[in-house]
Amino acid sequence: MPDFEEPIERLIEYFRSLPGVGKKTAQRYAFFVIENSRDKAVNFAKALVEAKDKVHLCKECGNYCASEICPICERRNQKVICVVQEPKDIVAMEKVKSFDGVYHVLFGCINPLENKGPNDIKLKELLARVGKNGVQEVICATNPDVEGEATAMYIAKLLKPMGVKVTRLAQGISIGSDIEFADEVTLEKALKSRQEI
Repeated sequence: MPDFEEPIERLIEYFRSLPGVGKKTAQRYAFFVIENSRDKAVNFAKALVEAKDKVHLCKECGNYCASEICPICERRNQKVICVVQEPKDIVAMEKVKSFDGVYHVLFGCINPLENKGPNDIKLKELLARVGKNGVQEVICATNPDVEGEATAMYIAKLLKPMGVKVTRLAQGISIGSDIEFADEVTLEKALKSRQEI
């Protein structure tokens, strides 16, 4: 027997279907909606439907946007492309506020364990962009894990013959951490990515 009446239980289940939302959090969200005004609930529902109806992928980079081409692709330097795995990675990169190039979303990375090869991510689209826009540099900002590294290496292998500079984000010890807690791979990356001061 369910813990709550059917409409409440259904609302909880919808909230539970969100990433990172467990049963207790879903219940708190459901009760928040129920305890607030009907207008707030209606506005929340409208915002969900409007986002679903109006947000789509930028036809250039694959970022989420409400227009055919996102504002980043319209205004920024097309000669430098930063390759990321997912649209949410663009949000993280934009926090830096010093990158003036554009992005390319792969929608994943090469991962043989999940049967995801080069044809399963947006590599053909990247090659087409590089070929038509006179791109000078491609920055591989894939995750610093085995799959992200393999994807970055594969991209470099594809683009080097085209005369494009391919770079990788520097990796190593993060600011505020202690060297004693860093693993060997992180220390090795930090050592190799060292810069003159």
